[in-house]
Amino acid sequence: MKVTRQPGTWLYPVPPVLVSCQNGGSANIITLAWAGVACSDPVIISLGIRPERYSYAIIKESGGFVVNMPMASQVAMVDTCGTLSGRDHDKFAVCGFTALPGKFGTAPLIAECPVNIECSVTEIISLGSHHLFLGKVLGIQYDETYAVNGRLDLPATDPMIYGFGNYYRLGELLGRHGESRR
Repeated sequence: MKVTRQPGTWLYPVPPVLVSCQNGGSANIITLAWAGVACSDPVIISLGIRPERYSYAIIKESGGFVVNMPMASQVAMVDTCGTLSGRDHDKFAVCGFTALPGKFGTAPLIAECPVNIECSVTEIISLGSHHLFLGKVLGIQYDETYAVNGRLDLPATDPMIYGFGNYYRLGELLGRHGESRR
């Protein structure tokens, strides 16, 4: 028997990401779980951000952000960046993260994250509690330490997922796209 629930954020799991941003002064990091791929051509990433969040105004005014993909071993820093406000704390310093300049000048990359995706804001859509930021991907940097034969080795990046207020390490490979049709 199925149980009926009120609407909620039940699309799970999702990747918790560290979004870095900067508008003039110091840089900030916001942890977001409401992030995803919205389009493949052009490549567009979507971020759901509450307007009262400190990073909201920074991203809106600067017009850019970097999606940094953390490792499961960095879960404490991911949670810290999601529970402290950049109004009161330098999250790069608190977490011991190194800010690297990006290739496109949108915001600093987090050096300790294996993958960094630089984006420019193309649109902001008011949805209710969150506004949807659409960002065109300008470029992707990844640490060559996590590459095999010139390609990113996803398991080596120790990815994590988030659902129902909990963080999990991503598990085993179950198959490849299109494999079931062969």
